[in-house]
Parts: sequence; C-alpha cells; structure tokens
Amino acid sequence: MSDARRLAAALNALVNNPQFSNSKARGAARQEPAVNWPATKRLNEDFNVEVDGFESFAMSDGSVCAWKSGQFRYAAEGAGSLQR
Repeated sequence: MSDARRLAAALNALVNNPQFSNSKARGAARQEPAVNWPATKRLNEDFNVEVDGFESFAMSDGSVCAWKSGQFRYAAEGAGSLQR
C-alpha cells in the first residue's frame, strides 16, 4: 500500500492547482512505475467525469490510489479495493 500512498501524496500536491485535470493526473501516474495499467483500465471501465470527478489508479501490489470526490483528494486503499 506504500505505492498507493506515494502516488496519492504526489497527486494531492497537484489537486489544488486550478489547471488540474484527468489528463494531468494520468500524466503524473505515468511517472509512477508501480501503477498497474491494465487493472487501472478495468477499475475505471464505468468512469464518468461528470459523476466521478477523477480517475483512480490500481497499483501492482493490489492497492488503489482512489479519488475521494466528497473530500476532493486522493487516498490509498488496501488490496482488495479493485473489486468495485
């Protein structure tokens, strides 16, 4: 879960920027080698920007760097979070 925490910290540093977007979040996540892109794609299959806000990212260790829309931040979630 340390990978998800590290990515959440990096993304949360960017979130308050008025120019923050899903493409910027994805770009920052691409810098993190522990992101599991096939699992991230599955995790965001039903993603809707109007409802969900920002994408979440699945990590290789099974944890998730999840967008918490009500809190307007990213947070690390433990393994098993991929089952949404």
